[in-house]
Amino acid sequence: MFTGIVTDIGEIVSFKPVAQGQLHRLRIACGYDQTTIADGASIANNGVCLTVVASGVADGKTWFDVDAAAETLALTTAKHWKLGTKLNLERALKIGDELGGHIVAGHADGIATIISREDLPDMARFELSTTRELARFIATKGSITLDGVSLTVNTVEDTTFSVLIIPHTLEVTTIGGWKVGAEVNIEVDLMARYAARLTEMK
Repeated sequence: MFTGIVTDIGEIVSFKPVAQGQLHRLRIACGYDQTTIADGASIANNGVCLTVVASGVADGKTWFDVDAAAETLALTTAKHWKLGTKLNLERALKIGDELGGHIVAGHADGIATIISREDLPDMARFELSTTRELARFIATKGSITLDGVSLTVNTVEDTTFSVLIIPHTLEVTTIGGWKVGAEVNIEVDLMARYAARLTEMK
């Protein structure tokens, strides 16, 4: 489990398609202490929980390897990742950690597309669209995870919604570089999903 509070920005420094392109082995450079990264650990990469299969240090920089499988490549923006791609990183939540965002599973539900960006004094407002299936879980003032970042929904209209990004978030995540037309990973609020399921079963 995660909280949607990004703790580092990683960069893909090695990219190797394997299994006839059905699996991508990625090496990601980061600022984490390598001694704290165990094989089998879970790290969220742009909101996608991936399992560490190896780690080490090169040129004074920590790196870890993960495999992005076929389903991840089909359902998330991982299919667009390449050498040099910057990723929002978050380590798995430990018992006793502060829950600063909201409960995030690290299982991206799909993709949202940025349809507008408005740069305000020290802030930015983004409008995004997603599928009708996912939009039904998005509510004004509710929580949403975009590229692994826990955000509050500002407005919602049909399959379009907006978020307002504060200066700190623009500085410590990849959101500052978002452009119109780009795709981002979306994970809807677990509470909204459970509430919808309970309603459907009545």
